[in-house]
Amino acid sequence: MMHSVLHHRPWEDALAILIGVSLTALGIQFYSDAELLIGSTAGLALLISYVTGWNFGPIFFLVNIPFYWLAFVRMGVAFTLKTFTAIALLSLFSMAMPHWLGPTHVQPLYAALVGGSLIGLGILALFRHRGSLGGINILALYLQDRHIARAGHIQLAIDIALMVAALFVLPPEKVALSVVGAVALNAIVMINHRPERYRGES
Repeated sequence: MMHSVLHHRPWEDALAILIGVSLTALGIQFYSDAELLIGSTAGLALLISYVTGWNFGPIFFLVNIPFYWLAFVRMGVAFTLKTFTAIALLSLFSMAMPHWLGPTHVQPLYAALVGGSLIGLGILALFRHRGSLGGINILALYLQDRHIARAGHIQLAIDIALMVAALFVLPPEKVALSVVGAVALNAIVMINHRPERYRGES
C-alpha cells in the first residue's frame, strides 16, 4: 500500500529546531553540572571543556566545522543550513543556560537518565525535520539513508569509544553513569527514529 509523503512546512522545521535545541541544551546542562559525558561531538566538546576549563559552547561550534562539508556534499543545502542553525543555537543556549537556571545541584544518576533522555528527544526532533547537531549525527543520518546501518547503532559505537577515552579524565563512576545516560539517549533514537514509521519530510 502506497502512502503519500507529508512535507513539513518551514515554520514547522523552525519550531522543531528551536524545541530540539532547547531540550538538548537543558540535558547538556544537567551533564555539565554532574560532570558526566555524552557521546558524539557534544561529548568531545564536553571532554575538552573538562580538561581545559573552557566553555562548552565555543568548543562545540569549532569541533563541528569539519563536518559541514560532509553535510553539504552528502545531505544537501537545506540539511546543512538546518544543522548549522542548530549547532549555533546550541552553542549560544549552552552559554546562556547557567544564567537562565541559576546555580543547580543535580543528582548524578538523575542527570544521566533525564539528561540523556532530554538530549535524545532533542536529537529526535531534529532528525525528523532533516536536521542534526553535526558531527557523528551527520554521518549516522547519511549511513542510515543509504541503508548501511541504523543511526542509533552508529552513534552507540562512537559513544563507547568516547567513554573509553573519558576514563583518562573522569572518575570511573562518572564514566559508568555516562554510559547509563548514553543508553537512555540512544534507546530513544533507535526506538523512535525509524523511516518506515515516520514519513514526514522537509
